[in-house]
Amino acid sequence: MNRFSFTWVMLFAASCLATTLSAAEKPNIVWLMAEDISTELSCYGHPAVATPNLDRLATQGTRYENAFCTAPSCTPSRNAMLTGVYQTRTDTQDQRRGGIVLPPDIKPITHLLRDAGYYTALGCGYSAKTDHNFQCDDLFDGNDWKHRSKDQPFFAQITLYDSHRMEDQWQAITDNAVRPIDRNAVELPPYFPNHPACREDWARYLEAIQAVDRKVGQVLDRLQREEIEDNTLVIFIGDNGRCHLRGKCWLYEGGIKVPLIMRWPGSIDAGATNDDLVSMIDVSATVLNAAGITLAKSIDGIPLLGPDRKTRTHIFAARDLIDEVSDPIRCVRTKRFKYIRNYKPENGYRECEYVRSHRPMLSVIESLNASGSLTTPQQRIVAKVKPVDELYDLRKDPHELTNLADDREHHSRLAELKQILDQWIDSTQDQGLKKFQN
Repeated sequence: MNRFSFTWVMLFAASCLATTLSAAEKPNIVWLMAEDISTELSCYGHPAVATPNLDRLATQGTRYENAFCTAPSCTPSRNAMLTGVYQTRTDTQDQRRGGIVLPPDIKPITHLLRDAGYYTALGCGYSAKTDHNFQCDDLFDGNDWKHRSKDQPFFAQITLYDSHRMEDQWQAITDNAVRPIDRNAVELPPYFPNHPACREDWARYLEAIQAVDRKVGQVLDRLQREEIEDNTLVIFIGDNGRCHLRGKCWLYEGGIKVPLIMRWPGSIDAGATNDDLVSMIDVSATVLNAAGITLAKSIDGIPLLGPDRKTRTHIFAARDLIDEVSDPIRCVRTKRFKYIRNYKPENGYRECEYVRSHRPMLSVIESLNASGSLTTPQQRIVAKVKPVDELYDLRKDPHELTNLADDREHHSRLAELKQILDQWIDSTQDQGLKKFQN
């Protein structure tokens, strides 16, 4: 063998090293994705709600305190997670705008997993929602991991729908609640008025989360029953933040901060908490890494586990077209500060028609505003104009009520975060902003 041939073989072997794990060495991967949910779980210390199965998962694995999706609505957020790439890089940043073709160097993670020998399953008896808006054939192999070949490792994506707003505003879940939420024990964020209708709506959201928790328990019990839990990486996340005002559709904490719990016996610390900044595309990278797949240069996510583990200093998120409302917004967040840039401040906090019809609090808040009964923070929900720049000290102001953008003491911090955001926008060739600015 000549030197050129030997070098080529060695380079090829090195490139394939991460995919040479045997089937027995590859973990099964179950990705549980709850809809429209923030960290209102008992294991995160939220009052009134009871989530014993997610608490069990957290006790057996690691709970992440600072996990964020890259977009505050399902389609762009899921696009990013299915590719491990920011949705603004692939022109998939709009809610349900279809017909998009991914760049040739970017593949869905399910295709990469299949190439590495995995059976990919969608739904497994629960919701089979994908909600991606790019063109793709054969995204999954089947609808349950039971259809895989003997000893074949599997990847299963399961959507748990209960926490998504339903046409009856969660009435059926409330009517059949195994553990009704004590309305007197509900604690509302300070930007919501302490009104019975608001407390009722928040309580129904918590009852929906309890319904999600019961289904998580069913999946965990199945893994135990099939005696495969010890070789299965279980991931629980939200696809985006909670479906309340100032939550889903917005880049405030309620819209982009989501739960993340991971369990993998022998590979993830049990009963631990982790306060690193995590983007949901990092979960995508972690899945590929755990499966022994070399991460392509096009992947924006970073692995959270193993010898290739990395950490972030910033997370980024973007909001673009949601139904009939075009409202491009970008943000960058450190552990302590968040900077939000509004490209159409004249929109105020306008919600699309679908959201307006699924937010019972909105009419109550509008009525209280008309009578002059809202506090200053509560008035922001119905403001007709929003600032161009928003800066929040999340350590002192976790509900993002005091905008420090005009505070002279924070001008250097504001300038720094503006520059970091601009660099991210340039590096990702932000397709949403290109469309908006053209």
